[in-house]
Amino acid sequence: MDQSFQIKKKIIEVAAGREPADLVLKNAVFVNVFTGKLQKGDIAITQGVIAGIGGSGRSGASGGDTGYHGRTEIDMSGQVICPGLIDAHIHLESSLAAPVEFAKAVIPHGTTAVITDPHEIANVMGTAGIDYMMEATCGLPLDVFFMLPSCVPATPMDESGACLSSRDIARYYSDPRVLGLAEMMDFFGVVKGNEECLRKLLDAEAGGRMIDGHAPSLKGKELNAYIAAGISTDHECSDVEEAMEKIERGQMVMIREGTAAHNLDALIPLLTTGCADHCMFCSDDKHPSDLLRKGHIDELIRRSVAAGVDPIQAIKAGSFNTARHFRLCDRGAIAPGYRADLTVVDDLDDFHVVQVFKNGQLVFDESGMGSRANEGRTQLVEITPPVIRKSLNDAAHDTFRNQFFQEDDFRDSKTRAVIGTVDGEIRTTRQGFSDRIQVENDILKVAVIERHRGSGHFGIGYLRGYGLRSGAVATSFSHDSHNIIVIGTSDRDMAMAVNRLTENRGGIVVENDGEILGEVKLGIAGLMSDEPLEAVERELESAKAAAKSLGVNPAIDPFMTLSFLSLPVIPELRITTRGVFDVTNQKYI
Repeated sequence: MDQSFQIKKKIIEVAAGREPADLVLKNAVFVNVFTGKLQKGDIAITQGVIAGIGGSGRSGASGGDTGYHGRTEIDMSGQVICPGLIDAHIHLESSLAAPVEFAKAVIPHGTTAVITDPHEIANVMGTAGIDYMMEATCGLPLDVFFMLPSCVPATPMDESGACLSSRDIARYYSDPRVLGLAEMMDFFGVVKGNEECLRKLLDAEAGGRMIDGHAPSLKGKELNAYIAAGISTDHECSDVEEAMEKIERGQMVMIREGTAAHNLDALIPLLTTGCADHCMFCSDDKHPSDLLRKGHIDELIRRSVAAGVDPIQAIKAGSFNTARHFRLCDRGAIAPGYRADLTVVDDLDDFHVVQVFKNGQLVFDESGMGSRANEGRTQLVEITPPVIRKSLNDAAHDTFRNQFFQEDDFRDSKTRAVIGTVDGEIRTTRQGFSDRIQVENDILKVAVIERHRGSGHFGIGYLRGYGLRSGAVATSFSHDSHNIIVIGTSDRDMAMAVNRLTENRGGIVVENDGEILGEVKLGIAGLMSDEPLEAVERELESAKAAAKSLGVNPAIDPFMTLSFLSLPVIPELRITTRGVFDVTNQKYI
C-alpha cells in the first residue's frame, strides 16, 4: 500500500478513537469559524492533521467518553486556540531580508502561511527571480504560496530588468504552491482588452486558479469590465465607499495594513456592517521594524478587536476567509481533516501569541524564550536556511549595470511637474510645476535612474511633502522596476548618494554634504539583505533616524514613501526613467 493510503487510514483510526493520537491538546477552548463561537474540547492531532474534536460535553451515540487520548497530551486550560494566520497578499522582498529571516519573525506572531507575489525580484531578474524565491522558501516551517507576477514591468512606461510574457510564466502553474495570477496592476490594459493581459488572465482561468486585482479608484463601467475579466480581489481600497462598490460586484477586499499603506482604520467598518465574510487581511509590504515591534496579521486582529470588531470575525479575516478564497481547503479552521496549524493566544482581546503549532509540531513557545519574551520585540525562532543553487545566488548578487554620476548629470533647467506626497498613503497629488529646487518651499528634486541594463535613461521631476532640508536619500528598492530613485536638496548630494548606492550593489543611502549618515546594504537583487533581520532593522532604523535628522516629514516612512513614487499604476503622479507620469491621463507631463 502507498504512503498516502497509510496516512489516511491512520487519521481515520485516530478520529474514530481506535488508536491514540500523536498529540492531544486537552481542555482546549478554540475558535470555531463555522459557528462563530468558542468551543471546548480535546483536539486530537496525527500526521500533522486534526483527526477529531471531542470531550466538549456532548456525548456520543452510546453516551460514552468523547474525549481523545494521545502519546503526548498538553493541558491547554486558560488559553484560546485559533487557526493559524494567513497573509492574503505580501511581497516578501519588502521585509528587506531573505525569506528565512521573514519566517523567523512572523511565525511567533501566529502566521503559518503567506501568499506572496515575487514581482519585486522578478522585475530585476525575470523568471530567475521567481526561481530564487521558490528555492529560498522551500521547506520552511511557514507555508509560502505564490501568485505569479502579472505585470513585469508594471506598465509599458516602466524599464525593469525583465519583461515576462504569458508564455514565460505559464509553466509555473504546474507547481502546487502556485495559486494563481498576482495583482493585475495594468487595469488600463485589462479594460481596453490588451492582448497580453487577456492571455495571462485566460491562462490562470484555464488552470482553475485565482486572479488578484490592483485597481485603485476604478469605478463604474471600467470597474465592471475589470471584474468581468475574472479578477476577484482588490487590496487598494482606501475608504469604505470604494470597498463597498467592489464587494457589491463580487470581489473580496483585502484590508491592507503595511509599512507604507495604512488602510485598516478606514476599512474596519466593513467588519461590523455585514461584509466581514468578504474581507481578508494582508500586509502587502512590511519593513523589519514593523515585523519585530508591531507584529503581522495578529496586529490587524488586535486593532480590529480594540475598535469593536467581533474577535471571531477578525480572526476569520486573518485565516479562514483567505483559505476559502484561495481554495486552500485544508487550513484556516479547527476541525477534523484540517491541517494542525494553530495559533495559541492568552485571550481574544489582547491576542498575544504564546504558542504556534505547524502541522501539529510546536514551532514557537513563548515560555521557552526566557526573560526577553516580555521586551516588546518579536523573539525570533531558529530555522535552517534553505539551499539555493549557486547560479541563482550569484545572479541575485550581480544586478547593477548603471554608471557612476557627476554633479552635472543632475543639472536641469526645464520646468517639471511637482508630485505631492500624502501622509500615511502611497497615493500622490498634483502640486503644480517647478524649474528648480526650493528647499524653503519643500520642493525637492527627484530622479529615477535605470540600473538593470546600463541604458543611461534618467527621469527628473520635483516632489513636495517629503520635508528634506539638506542632503539626499537614495534607494534601489523602488516599485516595481527597482531602478535607483533619489531625492535631494542639491545635485551634488544626489550624485554622491547614487554613487554610494551603486558601490554597495543596492540598498538605501542617506547622505549629507559628502558624508554617509546611514545606509542599508541590500545585496540580493538590490532588494534584500544577507544579514539577519535584527541587523537589518538596526541599520534601517539608524538610516531612518538620519533621514529624519535632515528634516524628512515625521508623518511618512522616508524609504517606503520614496520607493512607491516610481510605480506608475497608482494615481495621480509618478516618476519613471522617462520623467513625471500622469497615471490618470496616461501621459508624461
